[in-house]
Amino acid sequence: MWMEMLKSFLYIAVELTVLFVGISFLISLLQGYIPYGRLEEKLAGKNKVIAALGAVAFAFITPFCSCSTIPVVVNMLNKKMPFDIVMVFLFASPVLDPTILTIMGVILGWKVTIIYTVITATLSIIIGFTLSYLGFEKSVKNVVMTGYEDQNKKFNFRLAIIETLNLIKSVYPYLIVGALIGAIIHGLVPTAWVSDFFGEDHLWLIPVAAVVGIPLYVRLSSMIPISQVLILKGMALGPVMAMMISSAGASLPEIIILKSIFKKELVIMFILSVVSMSTISGFIFYLI
Repeated sequence: MWMEMLKSFLYIAVELTVLFVGISFLISLLQGYIPYGRLEEKLAGKNKVIAALGAVAFAFITPFCSCSTIPVVVNMLNKKMPFDIVMVFLFASPVLDPTILTIMGVILGWKVTIIYTVITATLSIIIGFTLSYLGFEKSVKNVVMTGYEDQNKKFNFRLAIIETLNLIKSVYPYLIVGALIGAIIHGLVPTAWVSDFFGEDHLWLIPVAAVVGIPLYVRLSSMIPISQVLILKGMALGPVMAMMISSAGASLPEIIILKSIFKKELVIMFILSVVSMSTISGFIFYLI
C-alpha cells in the first residue's frame, strides 16, 4: 500500500513539476509583450463592457493568489478606477491564474477548464456590477498603497527565469502538498466509499463544499491534484469545483487583509459573494 502511494505521489509530482516549470517560464516570457498601460486605460474607460472584459483579461495575465491580489486592488482604487471594475478584478484574479488553468486543462481536461473559466469570469462580472449597483462603493476605506510596482516589464529570458523561480517558491510547494494529499487519498480512501458518500446524488454537498473551502485555505494549485484523485474515485464534479473556487476565491488571511481596506458590510458581502459564486458554479457543473 505504501509503495503504491509513493508511486502515485511521484507520478503526480513529476507531471506537475514539468507542467508548472514549463508553463510558468513561458507565461513569464510572454508577459513582456503585454501592454499594461493600454489595458489600464481600458479599465478606466466609459465603456463598461470593454472595461469588465479588460478586468477579466488583467486578472488572467496577473498570476496572483487571493492575498497577492489585494495590493493591486488598492492601487487600482487609488488610481480612481471604477469600483465595479475593481471588484470584477478582485473576484476574477485568484480564480483565473494562467499557469494553474493550463495545468487544470492537462489534468482535469480542457472541457472542464473552459467551462470553469467561462463560469468564474461571468460570475465575477455579475458580482462586481451588483456590488456597485447596491452602493457598496461607500464601504471602501481610504488606504494609500506604498511600495507597489506597476506590471510593466521588458521581454527578456533572465527576468522570465527570475519570475519562474519566484513562482516556484510561492506556488510550487502547494502543488507538491496537493500531490501528496492526492496520493494519500488514492492509497487509503476506498473508491466505493467516496462514490457512495460523495457521488452525484448528494446535491447538498455543493453548498457545504463552498462554505468549507474558505476556512480550509486550500490553494487552487493544491486542489487540482486532489480534485483529480477525488473525481477518479467517484466524487461528483459539482462539490469538487465548488470547493476549488471558494478556496481560491477567498481565504481567512485575505479576509483579514480586506478588513483593512473595506468596511465590515463589504467584507461580509465579499464572503457571501464567493460562497454564492462557488455554489452556483458547482450546480452548473452538476447540470452539465
